[in-house]
Amino acid sequence: MRSVDINTTLIDGYIRLLENLSPSSKLDLISKLILSVKHDITKRKRNFFKSYGALETEQSADQIANEIRKSRNLTRQIEEF
Repeated sequence: MRSVDINTTLIDGYIRLLENLSPSSKLDLISKLILSVKHDITKRKRNFFKSYGALETEQSADQIANEIRKSRNLTRQIEEF
């Protein structure tokens, strides 16, 4: 059974289960589902931007680059043949 078929079967089962609810209960359920979806979307956006691994610092990019250049240790020795 494919994933689409399983999802459709699940949704149909929920619809049959919810048919007996009052209209106000259905509206309450709809509003809670909407809030849940909004929360999921916000969470995904947050996780997406966290994945970039941005450096949190007060220094500018130029200051960071200068600091990296100053910290370099060049100890390369050229061997003669």
